[in-house]
Amino acid sequence: MLTVDFTRFPLAAGDRVLDLGCGAGRHAFECYRRGAQVVALDQNAEEIREVAKWFAAMKEAGEAPAGATATAMEGDALNLPFPDESFDVVIISEVMEHIPDDKGVLAEMVRVLKPGGRIAVTVPRYGPEKVCWALSDAYHEVEGGHIRIYKADELLARMRESGLKPYGTHHAHALHAPYWWLKCAFGVDNDKALPVRAYHKLLVWDIMKKPLATRLAEQLLNPVVGKSFVAYATKPHLPKAAAGADAAAVAAK
Repeated sequence: MLTVDFTRFPLAAGDRVLDLGCGAGRHAFECYRRGAQVVALDQNAEEIREVAKWFAAMKEAGEAPAGATATAMEGDALNLPFPDESFDVVIISEVMEHIPDDKGVLAEMVRVLKPGGRIAVTVPRYGPEKVCWALSDAYHEVEGGHIRIYKADELLARMRESGLKPYGTHHAHALHAPYWWLKCAFGVDNDKALPVRAYHKLLVWDIMKKPLATRLAEQLLNPVVGKSFVAYATKPHLPKAAAGADAAAVAAK
């Protein structure tokens, strides 16, 4: 289940991609299938081991084209172990709502992104997320849980402040919002409640079968109750004068 829409976020074979806070690796796997040179980074060692196993299995099964590469590694989003301007593409999906220093994370992503590079940021959408917080303290008051809810204009403003130039937004996963409302209403750790189990079966069926009816329903509902807000941006090239000044400063050191 992808949150980033690759029809709005073009990816070319050979692009060097950082999936920051990759989690289980869903976006990293898709980039690998598309021929990218992928680095999947997360602070969770167990998840990184699983992502590495899946990368190896994909290579063995021939799921990635020739030239594609994939690496899974532990790392700190606030201190990325990469030189400046290392990546053509950065993806950070459902991560920034967990991190106190979100401005620091944005600064690190901009640092490692090449001028002209592209970035995709996804976070829980304000309205559906507010419902979850209202229904359940346990949903967000946990170690490593959500510490903030972004309004769309707030996130876009922070991206602009970091030096990025947003070019598009949309909402995703409308069918998943009611599932989380049910989880919060019946207990976030209570998977045995009948409404939760029934809705989960619907979501699994939708993901596996991709029926036209639910695809159309989600498209219609995404602008209203889409669970995720997705923003795309580029890192502008420096103006020639500024670029020349930077080069002169480096040469003078």
